[in-house]
Amino acid sequence: MAETPAEESASEESATEETEQNEDSTPDPFTPLDEEVGVPSLGVPHKLRRTSKVDEILAAAKDVALQGVREIAPAHAIGLVHHVRAEEERLSTHLFECTLPGYRGWFWFATLSRAPRSRVATICEVGLLPGDDALIAPDWVPWADRVRPEDLEENAEQENAESAETAEAEESAEPAENKAEENESAVEETAEAESAE
Repeated sequence: MAETPAEESASEESATEETEQNEDSTPDPFTPLDEEVGVPSLGVPHKLRRTSKVDEILAAAKDVALQGVREIAPAHAIGLVHHVRAEEERLSTHLFECTLPGYRGWFWFATLSRAPRSRVATICEVGLLPGDDALIAPDWVPWADRVRPEDLEENAEQENAESAETAEAEESAEPAENKAEENESAVEETAEAESAE
């Protein structure tokens, strides 16, 4: 079945729009390239977001960003992996791999900006961000939401078993104490009898 010229131009336009949309929507740079976008190895899935194009002046200011990161991190903790992410117009974030033990998947970041018509990049913020495969603490859940009725029943059963064990231990300890008192009084009586003789 052959397509009409109108159908061909419509399919070409939709393919062009889809390509432009894919160019404007960039995946989060924390997602490894070999994985499917939107399916991170750990963490909350990141949605594709529309971003402005990376500012050339800010992208070229890798040395400025690296200098800012070196103020908060030792040089040996900054890896070779480097990404630039456009945040807004004239605002970009440089990401550097963190090589500290226990921080696999984390990135040092330096957010740079510049004034309109300026060619000087300025550091806005520096810090450490988790990537998709970073080990992070789970979201906090209030105690009332964490405890289920089954947990309360199990806890009550354990407390009952523990109290029964302690009661048995106390009962078995009482006769031993009584016997010890009897032995002491018998020893005292024997000592008194011997001293009387």
